[in-house]
Amino acid sequence: MASSNSASPFPVPPPADPADEVVREFGPLLRTYKSGRVERPLVAPPVGPGHDAATGVHSRDVDLGACSVRLYLPQAAVAADGAGKLPVVVYVHGGGFVAESAASPGYHLFLNRLAAAGPALGVSVDYRLAPEHPLPAGYDDCLAALKWALSAADPWVAAHGDLGRVFVAGDSAGANICHHLAMHPDVRGHAAATADGTAPGRAPLKGAVLIHPWFWGSEAVGEEPRDPAFRAMGAGLWFFACPGTSDMDDPRMNPMAPGAPGLGALACERVMVCAAEGDFLRWRGRAYAEAVAAARGRALEDAGGGVELLETMGEGHVFYLFKPDCDKAKEMLAKMVAFINAP
Repeated sequence: MASSNSASPFPVPPPADPADEVVREFGPLLRTYKSGRVERPLVAPPVGPGHDAATGVHSRDVDLGACSVRLYLPQAAVAADGAGKLPVVVYVHGGGFVAESAASPGYHLFLNRLAAAGPALGVSVDYRLAPEHPLPAGYDDCLAALKWALSAADPWVAAHGDLGRVFVAGDSAGANICHHLAMHPDVRGHAAATADGTAPGRAPLKGAVLIHPWFWGSEAVGEEPRDPAFRAMGAGLWFFACPGTSDMDDPRMNPMAPGAPGLGALACERVMVCAAEGDFLRWRGRAYAEAVAAARGRALEDAGGGVELLETMGEGHVFYLFKPDCDKAKEMLAKMVAFINAP
């Protein structure tokens, strides 16, 4: 029998560092450690701007201070040499307010394709993320970026952007932010500040596209689960990203909550909401579209009511980022382009 004092043939691992203990984890999206270290396992390495050979779109980054934007200029604008101006799409990426960026490969690919298909001038916002920068930092950054775009301070926007056709668009948490932008007093007041007789009473935004918007609330809508524990779990990331929130019926998370500002105040002429059958947020998106239509005195099904709902069957949350070449992703892009180009 071997002596109990003999050395083990296997190295003994060092004791675990207590600072490396996981404090919070939100699936593959975010992991925080006791040391303060933050991991975002799902996020792919960023890609740089430049010329996209597949679409002919040129992109470049612009530093705005606390945040930055990535601009996308399609070949159509370059060829026109300023002869015809393009709609401007201010895009806000998703990621639960805690992950992703304008430089994430999936978003860079989508913005290149959107800019080329529009054609449109894209302004993709790279806003600060929680937990390093808790909300409302992300809301504030996106508001600053939208106001910057509306000011036409950049030569690409000034030369090629039609400020009478400015859209906000985003997915998931980014769609949530787009609603916040369209409701913000600074944006609603922009029309009054620029009404000089050429466009009296015109809304400052031509439209908003909310893709699989992340809204929630204490009361279920549609076929959402009613279980209080499920509802609390669905709001867990919101409480983490926005520690100053009141509850899951904070109007920023639940724009249909009692006491929330009326949806009739949205500073855009038209609204498009995209939902996906396999997304647990599907019913919330549908309820939002119905509520916006009702605030305008119309039913969602009314043609010409200014509110559109696109429901993609057989797909899940932000499927178009994970399967950009599938037929349904192409269909969603085509519907979005048609919405942007509608009179």
